[in-house]
Order: sequence, then structure tokens, then C-alpha cells
Amino acid sequence: MWQFILHKLTKLLKKCLFELLQKNEVDSLFSSFDQIGDIIIIRIPDLLLHKKKVIGEMLLNNVKKTKTVYRQSSTIKGDFRIRDLELLAGVDNTETEYKEYGCRFKVDVKKVFFSPRLSTERNRISNLVKKSETVVNMFGGIGMFSILIAKKIDCKVYNIDINPDAITQCKKNIGLNRLKGNVVPILGNASEIIEEFHNQSDRTLMLLPEKSDNFIKPAFKTTKNNGIMHYYCHIHGNKSNAIDNTIRHYNNIAKIKSNIINSRIVRAVGPKYYQTVLDIKITK
Repeated sequence: MWQFILHKLTKLLKKCLFELLQKNEVDSLFSSFDQIGDIIIIRIPDLLLHKKKVIGEMLLNNVKKTKTVYRQSSTIKGDFRIRDLELLAGVDNTETEYKEYGCRFKVDVKKVFFSPRLSTERNRISNLVKKSETVVNMFGGIGMFSILIAKKIDCKVYNIDINPDAITQCKKNIGLNRLKGNVVPILGNASEIIEEFHNQSDRTLMLLPEKSDNFIKPAFKTTKNNGIMHYYCHIHGNKSNAIDNTIRHYNNIAKIKSNIINSRIVRAVGPKYYQTVLDIKITK
């Protein structure tokens, strides 16, 4: 779903920009941007910073339902995984409502990590969960994965996050949706919190690809025998070998008995740089 929307937005962006910029300037602009509810967030290279306001107004006037355009002015940083935003056009309001697969989410894009680009993966995971499972979502954020899962199936999902704003928004989002299952928001460090869930999880989500290697041991401890661990990773390589590189990397660092039952590229995160996932069956 998101890939189709992104393709349409990219075509629109390029079409509009050719009326405003030189060809070399268009080529240097990041053609991908995020639309979250009525907010657009775009990254602009240094070469085009002098035209950032023009670009912002163009997006505001040409992308439907847009009320605000921000420039991402820093990398995603810190334990809370947040980014600095600069207003380019529209109303200065970082709160919006986002809809995905029949669920509603309130999100403050300045205070929490959020990516619409994971919609396909969220839907995939939600379709794997079985009735009465216990799911531990180690880095649950505002509850996107957790709520989509509990919307579809009667299960219990522990949504852990270290960011207080993420947990506050998760609680609000639970109230916005009619769920078959139960989502339990928990504030704290995942590696400490899941000590309370030793050998209780049927399915463990490790949605922190840049740091997931540091959490393999606690994730393994909380996952039942024959349970599933979803290991996310950022890996260098080409599209043809990114999965092989991920499997090789995982086997080198994970000194646990496990069987990789599925693998896929989630998305590209840079030139020859991918987010991947391994679905791993744990044997103890």
C-alpha cells in the first residue's frame, strides 16, 4: 500500500519541481518523502536549502489533504528515536491522525518515532499472529504493530517503549480502536522489562533494527520454546544479497538454537543499505 502511495507522490513531486528548479537540482532532491495524515516531512539536500520554502509551498498546494510541511533537519537520534523538524509551509502543528488497515492513530511526529513505510510489514506480522498468543513488542512506540495485531485477533500484546510520549500516545490509540485482543502499554527499557516475561512470549518483535543485536539475549529468554522471534536488521549489500548478508550476520552474533523460517527485505534505507527481517523459530 505505502509503495503505491509513495510512487504517486514521487511522480507528483518531480512534475511540480521541474516547474520550479533546474534539472540538476531536481536530481539532487530526495524524491521520497513521508505523508502522515495531513503532515508531510521531507528531507532536502544542502544544495537546495535556499529553495526550501518554495518546495514546501509547492507540496502544500499540490498534495491533497496537506496542512503542514516540515523539513527533517536532523537524523533520527537518541534513545527516543526522534528528529528535528523545521516548518516550511502551512500550520505549525506536529499532531495529526493517521489511518492504516482500518485503525486510527494519533501521532505527534516531533515527539515519537513513526514511519508510514512499515505499513506492509505491519500488515504481514498482524496476519501471522494466532488466537490466544502472547506477543511481546519490545520497541512498540505508539502501538502501530500492537494495535493492528489486536484489531484482527484475540491475543495479548505487551507494547514496551522507553519514550513516555510514545506510551501516552499508545494509550490514546488503544481507546480509538475497537480491538479483539488486549494491548498493554509498558513504559521502560525493553531489556529490563522483559525479564518479567521470562519464557512467556509466543512471539517477540525486535523493531529496533539499528540496535537489535544488543537485545537478542533478552528476546531469546522471553520467547517460549518453539516460539517466534522477529529479528530486524540494517544491513549493507545489494538487493540480491541483502538477505544472505543478514543471515550470515545473525548466525555470527546469535549463539542460540534457532531455525530461520522466513526472511525478507522490508525496505531500502539508503544506497545499498536495507532494513531486513528474519522470522526465527526458537528451540530451547
